[in-house]
Amino acid sequence: MLMNGMARKAGLAGLMGLMVLAGGCEYMQTTDPYTGQTEVNKTTKGAAIGAATGVAIGLITGNDSAQRKKNALILGGVGAVAGGAVGNYMDRQDAALRARLQGTGVSVTRTGPKGENITLNMPGNITFAVNSGDINSSFYPVLDSVALVLKEFDKTMVEVAGHTDSDGSDSYNQLLSEKRANSVVAYLTSRDLRADRFIAVGAGESRPIASNATPEGKAQNRRVEITIVPLTAN
Repeated sequence: MLMNGMARKAGLAGLMGLMVLAGGCEYMQTTDPYTGQTEVNKTTKGAAIGAATGVAIGLITGNDSAQRKKNALILGGVGAVAGGAVGNYMDRQDAALRARLQGTGVSVTRTGPKGENITLNMPGNITFAVNSGDINSSFYPVLDSVALVLKEFDKTMVEVAGHTDSDGSDSYNQLLSEKRANSVVAYLTSRDLRADRFIAVGAGESRPIASNATPEGKAQNRRVEITIVPLTAN
């Protein structure tokens, strides 16, 4: 149902207030059970963040494909994490991923404006052969572990992005990155995960994380990143 102008303005004002509230909350620190490092716990701040983003989903139709997909997933029956529970939900998923992926060469990082997302960095030297879009069979068990966690924590949207170094033409790198992203999505969805939770993105050489002037830097840039985004509701 469409909102009239006044209701929409009021809703947006309320949303802005919730965003301010989210910014004023304090983080809690916890010790990572796998690394021993002190980390920021997202549970407390997640209560405010979740409330704000939950209202946003309720009031505003997303202007980009990712937001539209999130809206469609929630309305399509995937469900959503209650606003105040999103921090704890993602903390538990983070811990499960770190436990399963320890020693695999895959890094787990909290990302997003408020640390609400989880990004897995999968180096190209362990995921694909040179110039190939086919996943190394030795990497299947790692993706199986990721699939198990995604199945357990199913109230998320997943972006899979392929990246290359600067060797070769722009068009070649773009196509290769798309093939690799699509290969990872195809594998994960073959593990009984809903295909509509996934977005495959080819970034080519446009998003380096290291210098392409050295072999070491190029190796870091050849990667697949899986970013897990919570579906939040009011």
